[in-house]
Amino acid sequence: MVVCPQWSLMAAGAAPEIAAVVMRADRVVAVTPAARAEGIEVGHRRRQAQARCPSLQVHESDPDRDARLFHAVGGALERFTPRIELSTPGVAAFPTRGPSRYFGGDQALAAAVLTEVRGVTGALGWPQGAGVGVADGRFVAEQVARRQLADPDAAMVLPPGGSRSFLAPMPVQSLARPELADVLLRLGLRTLGSFAALPAADVVARFGAEGLLAHRLAGGLDEHPPRSAPLPPHLSVTIELDPPIDRVDRAAFVARGLAEQLHTGLEAEGLSCTRVCIAAETDTGECNERLWRAEGALGVGAITDRVRWQLDGWLNGPAVLRPTSGISRLSLIPDEVGPARGRQLGFWGGETAADARAARTLARVQGLVGPDAVTVPERRGGRGPLAAVVRAPVLTLDPDHAPARRSGHGPQPPWPGRVPAPSPAFVPAEPRATHVLDTDRRELAVSGRGALSAPPAFVELPDGRTLSVAAWAGPWLVDERWWDTLAHDRRARLQLQFTDGRAALVACVGGRWSFEGWYD
Repeated sequence: MVVCPQWSLMAAGAAPEIAAVVMRADRVVAVTPAARAEGIEVGHRRRQAQARCPSLQVHESDPDRDARLFHAVGGALERFTPRIELSTPGVAAFPTRGPSRYFGGDQALAAAVLTEVRGVTGALGWPQGAGVGVADGRFVAEQVARRQLADPDAAMVLPPGGSRSFLAPMPVQSLARPELADVLLRLGLRTLGSFAALPAADVVARFGAEGLLAHRLAGGLDEHPPRSAPLPPHLSVTIELDPPIDRVDRAAFVARGLAEQLHTGLEAEGLSCTRVCIAAETDTGECNERLWRAEGALGVGAITDRVRWQLDGWLNGPAVLRPTSGISRLSLIPDEVGPARGRQLGFWGGETAADARAARTLARVQGLVGPDAVTVPERRGGRGPLAAVVRAPVLTLDPDHAPARRSGHGPQPPWPGRVPAPSPAFVPAEPRATHVLDTDRRELAVSGRGALSAPPAFVELPDGRTLSVAAWAGPWLVDERWWDTLAHDRRARLQLQFTDGRAALVACVGGRWSFEGWYD
């Protein structure tokens, strides 16, 4: 198992000696050692992180970029074996039985792999950015790799049968299941060994199927028993591409239809796929093959994303890894399947045929114009109308939480100083300059404490027209990002109702007024 826990930072170009973080949904998901020294931890909000370190470098999460650049690690591992399994960018695994015999044992193989992979991470400025672990199962091997990464003197190879004793003293938080770990701690089960000592029947009765999977991991076993019988060949799907494709967006469009065909075939057999092999070939005989695993079942969208990641890293990667011609054959081969247990939808509403048709339409449009060109409005929250709702690519939204985030019915954090409801119905892309005047036709001013120089009486539009103010509310003061000279935003907002019945939101920045929105 090869683990690069800070891969998203490496892919973003952050250096370990610089305080930098990667953000996703306004939460810190990766921190450099320098940022951790400033007290920044994974899970902090952007405001918390920047309050601890005003000079913090912030990089937005980009799974496509991470997966594309991680293709270089996959290319380095191909020196040892062609059967490489990827789960997420930064984690790769492969069976060691064959390569170990060739390279002189597990220890020699692990040392050679570590040297090769650290050559890749060293080129990105992280010479110690990878760890390697060899053990009986994936979960144990990952824990060995993480320990070896933290302690260079730690052993990289765990003896056969030593998984349970190795995991026993580790905390239950190592399972990466926060809700389960919280319950176990309240029950007095603080280590994996104490959890693994419980009878499996009692664990199932208390925690269900998810608890049983965690119980197997705590005992040093894989999540599912290994499948010995080969999969039926008719489950695999292949398409011949004529003419060959040399663009990622076109390949992703084809992969979507191929993934739907695979998904339909698995559904007919009552199966779901948890690991899939993606193989791409060219007319010149070049082949790029990867195994992709997911914690749950791989749906159509997940398979399409992995095809795009793999082909993006191959077609747009370094010249030494890039194919000499376009892709002429694409295959999806289910490598690990399990019973399809279905998906529980909400009692009121849920996925309908219209939703499925809309998803297929969006996929076709993404294949034509690119994955980032199809956007939907998403409520992010903020003090102003431009920040509260933004347009986000469909691929970046979590399908389980996107509807609530788009509609605003989900939990909303407090935003002190924000303009109260209702929100403006029309918000221009750029604020439009205007003049807010008092009864003597003098420009209205706002003091540092938020006091108006006089009540607003008129608004002079850029075309020379003048609107009379019938009522007003405010001002609402905003002083955001004061520690950043480039992003500092200090303004005062007013809600104005005019004598003709219309209403508008205006803002004063640096003594200049502008329209930020119009109300119905």
